[in-house]
Amino acid sequence: MTNHPAIRARGIRKSFGSIDALAGVELEVAAGQIFGLIGPNGAGKTTLMRTLVGALQPDSGEVAVLGLDPMAHRREVRACLGYMPQDPALYEDLSARVNVRFFAAAHVHNPAERAVASLSFVGLADRADYPVHTLSGGMKQRVSLACALAHQPDLLFLDEPTAGIDPKQREVFWDGFRELTAAGKTMVVSTHQMSEALECDRVAIMQAGRVLIAEDPQTLLERGRATIRIWRHGRSEEIVVDNYSVELPRLLADRGGVERVEVQRETLEQIVLRMVNDDNAGHA
Repeated sequence: MTNHPAIRARGIRKSFGSIDALAGVELEVAAGQIFGLIGPNGAGKTTLMRTLVGALQPDSGEVAVLGLDPMAHRREVRACLGYMPQDPALYEDLSARVNVRFFAAAHVHNPAERAVASLSFVGLADRADYPVHTLSGGMKQRVSLACALAHQPDLLFLDEPTAGIDPKQREVFWDGFRELTAAGKTMVVSTHQMSEALECDRVAIMQAGRVLIAEDPQTLLERGRATIRIWRHGRSEEIVVDNYSVELPRLLADRGGVERVEVQRETLEQIVLRMVNDDNAGHA
């Protein structure tokens, strides 16, 4: 395990015409983490991933992936990373097995063996010889993931990896992701599923091409507001607080004769939406 972070981005900017897809991204991802990217459509998540894997040249800023510049050292970096795009890039007329073997062959000496192992990991061993065009959308996602995993990369970029996949298979995937990071792999996962964001070691909220905040999910939840309703003497009082764990004991200590208390805390999705809306208002 090296001492440098798996990913370091400093002031990354990327524009497409008049659109600032990335507007000065600052990001650091430690090795061995599952790092989540969340935010609304158009926030820059996919553009950031494509920049980090070396598929896009940033207009300015510095990027280091596994200690290397992904553009200047493209061959070395790509041998160590796997990338699953949002839309599966597969050969539809070929079988799942041949697709995975093709991607593995660029980096390993045993592509046939790795294809079998990767398809087993995603639960498609029994569909290995089916042409991709006969598979459902969710199964195509799983083949795409198998392609990204085939050469056992140190760093994985997964753009909406569980889109179209049923909840049971999603749980299997995340159990597998945990096994990979326990073995020292690093993962960057973009998702719209807040339940998945809670499974990450750290999460970055993106908005308008910037990282608003990067924290562990529990710390983000602690930033949420809470609506506290207190009943006493037959009447109720409602208070909205920013720091629930600190404010609730104080509120109860200041009020005698409390008969009942209800607390409604913001979900992670509500916290993200509020932060995005506050950012929009601040830049209006």
